[in-house]
Amino acid sequence: MYLIYGSIALGLLAMIIVIYLTLNVIRENVDNIDMINIANYIKEAANAFIKRHYSAIFASILIITVLLMVFNVKLVLPFVIGASSSILAAYIGLRIAVEANVRTAYLAIKSPIKAFKLAFSGGSVVGLSIVSLSLISVGILYLILQDVNCLVGFGFGASLSALFTQLGGGIFTKAADISADLVGKVELGIPEDDPRNPAVIADQVGDIVGDCAGRGSDLFESISDDYVTALILCSFIANKFGVNALAFPILLGASGVLSSLIGIFFVRSYSGGSLNKVFNFGLIISSIFYIISSFVVPMLTFNDMSFAYEISLSIMSGLIVSLIVCFIVQYYTGFGSMPVRSVAESSKRGAALNILTGLSYALQSPFIPVIMVSSAFILSYIITNGSIYGILGANLGTDLAVGFIMSSDAFGPICDNAAGIAEMSGTKVFNGGLDELDALGNTMKAYTKAFASASGMFSTLIIFMTYSEIVGFWNIDSKLLSPIFVVGLLIGASLPFLFSSLTVGATSKTALELVDIIRKQFKENPDIIKGIAKPDYAKCVDVAMKLSLKRMMLPGIITILSPIIIGLVLGKYALGAMLLGGLSTSALLSPMFTFGGGLWDNSKKYIEKDFWMKGTPTHEAAVVGDTVGDPLKDVAGPSLNVFMKLINMIALILASIFSS
Repeated sequence: MYLIYGSIALGLLAMIIVIYLTLNVIRENVDNIDMINIANYIKEAANAFIKRHYSAIFASILIITVLLMVFNVKLVLPFVIGASSSILAAYIGLRIAVEANVRTAYLAIKSPIKAFKLAFSGGSVVGLSIVSLSLISVGILYLILQDVNCLVGFGFGASLSALFTQLGGGIFTKAADISADLVGKVELGIPEDDPRNPAVIADQVGDIVGDCAGRGSDLFESISDDYVTALILCSFIANKFGVNALAFPILLGASGVLSSLIGIFFVRSYSGGSLNKVFNFGLIISSIFYIISSFVVPMLTFNDMSFAYEISLSIMSGLIVSLIVCFIVQYYTGFGSMPVRSVAESSKRGAALNILTGLSYALQSPFIPVIMVSSAFILSYIITNGSIYGILGANLGTDLAVGFIMSSDAFGPICDNAAGIAEMSGTKVFNGGLDELDALGNTMKAYTKAFASASGMFSTLIIFMTYSEIVGFWNIDSKLLSPIFVVGLLIGASLPFLFSSLTVGATSKTALELVDIIRKQFKENPDIIKGIAKPDYAKCVDVAMKLSLKRMMLPGIITILSPIIIGLVLGKYALGAMLLGGLSTSALLSPMFTFGGGLWDNSKKYIEKDFWMKGTPTHEAAVVGDTVGDPLKDVAGPSLNVFMKLINMIALILASIFSS
């Protein structure tokens, strides 16, 4: 048990560092009243979103808590803590982002290096909060309950909160972004962050809601689910390999937190040179310690050194694949890469060819990530002589870098907001510091989406295999072609398409109404476009909030009810088939949406780098492509990662019924 106590202590130390970094950000003064006023608009809108959105989530938590008290009271405490921890992680992300954005913008005027360090400090608060809260919560719950099966409630709570945060935040974010682009850029030819655009504040709030809160809750859910399934599976082998086997996933997570801390402080020591290189060096240094941890932790927790060595190699396979997938995204979405240039070139012939060219790349993009994940899956299985624990090790290996990766991701929206605040306040940053930070932030966000997609595939695989172990899914060879199995498989394969349709449709409908509101403001008050009168920012924020909360409910309800209905009506084997079908199509659609959307986005930016291209038919075609890709990469793709893990966590809860 002392290993678990030590892991919790390390998590608490990381939270102390979070407080230190937060104070570093907040104590930086801003002496620009225009920037402060714009930042206050964003802060007020973000606070309103938090209040309304979390009220809806807490209502859902309350309803499910009551149901769990009737169904299985042992799951109630872990469920509430899992949901609350996920919400807290997302809240911390939002709060630090609205404090860091204006300070980054102000510092960029004087010193791009100081601006970089402050923005990365803000991002590090988000990354470290996520990994530390998950580690502390799971560790303490296990010590209190001493029952690994009850921890399924924690994973369910984390997944539920992540789904609604990702859905509601994603719909809000992209509806505001699309409407601001279509009316501002295409119809009126004004810049992206022009203060005359009524949707510009909603767009800025959306950046931090989607990329800090949404992505943070996604990765919090991912590592939490992995802890839960790992503890359940390790409980089966504790008698054989020693009681410390139960400490394995938690201690490995703690080593990941420590390794990420080392990489984060290396990046914060940056004093000049290429920003891309300093991030890559930070990741390399963290990875060295991840590799050391991969070998040390199994040796400390398993009493069979041969088995420990096999697990170490499996962890390495997962870690390597997760890092490689991050670099694959650079080929498809990197600024100036061949696919980006190809889509940009096709924009000269109109929006239709822009979309068709982008779609062709998007359709091929899942192939290599799936091959990489499959290779690690098979390799880890072979290394451990056909053991599920090799796959478990590979899955945990993908989580080691979450702290550093999420810190880099949250850096992105902070820089994006900073650039927006500078433009809206009319402040000129002549040293190009904000442009470089913004471009780097976009690259980091793309890395994280790819990482989350690969990690989500692994997480879902291991949750599915845990379900299979509990209900005896592997012992049904004779039933593989039975009608019930095939029906479950087909329903599962079709669910991600239905879910994606609902999320993209919700974004489209919300954007449609926002476009009408923006047009109405310009029509009723021509002084807005002249810069004489101020637009009604609050109206766009309020409508986007109301509609996103309303339209996130249907896909959320379908996600929760589908495994329950299939499991109770068609049985455990049909449910297993449904999980397998859902995993198969989600694993393809998620990277397709993520990579494709990023490709359209950077193709537009590639055209915009030549200032004279803005407002031309080529630019307008690229903006259309970008608006098609926006809900795919920032709503449907990330939400699918949560969707496939949540249905599997619900299946784990149902497994207790089937096994009895």
